[in-house]
Amino acid sequence: MQNRIGLVFVILVLGLTSCDSNRVFDEYQSVSNEWHKDSVITFNVTPPDTLKPYNLFVNIRNTSEYKYSNLFLIVEMNFPHGKRVRDTLEYIMAEPNGTFLGTGFSDVKANKLWYKEKVIFLESGEYKVNIQHAMRENGSIKGVENLKGITDIGFRIEVPSNQ
Repeated sequence: MQNRIGLVFVILVLGLTSCDSNRVFDEYQSVSNEWHKDSVITFNVTPPDTLKPYNLFVNIRNTSEYKYSNLFLIVEMNFPHGKRVRDTLEYIMAEPNGTFLGTGFSDVKANKLWYKEKVIFLESGEYKVNIQHAMRENGSIKGVENLKGITDIGFRIEVPSNQ
C-alpha cells in the first residue's frame, strides 16, 4: 500500500514539474501598477546553447486600469560582444469591444507576446534585454509619463515546441 502511495506521489511531482518543459528562461519584474516612461526593465540572460533556436516573448501583466487597446514597446537586445538590436513593437491588448486579451480569471490579465521566433544565440555569454514602454496619447508628441495598469513585465525564452 505504501509503495502505491509513494508511486502516486512521484508521478504527481513529475507531472507538475514537467508541465513547462519548453521554458529556458522566464523572469518578471514588478512596476507597482504604474510604469514610468523612463523606467527601463532589464533582464540578463545566458542562453544554454549557441546552436539551438529559441522563441522569445515579452510577458505583460495588466489590470483593468490599463486604458489603451494597444501597447508600444521598445525592446533592445545587447549581445555579449557589443552588438545591439533595437525594435519598436506594437501589441494589441484588447478586443474592439474593450475586452482585454490575455489569460486570467481576476482583474489581472497575463499576456505572452511574441518578440522573436527561432533565434539562435551565436555568441556565448550574457545577453542583456531592455524593455521600455513607448506609449503616446493620440495627437500628442509627449509620451505617457506614467502608464497605469501595467503591474509586471517579463521576458521568456522557450525551446520551440517542434524540436
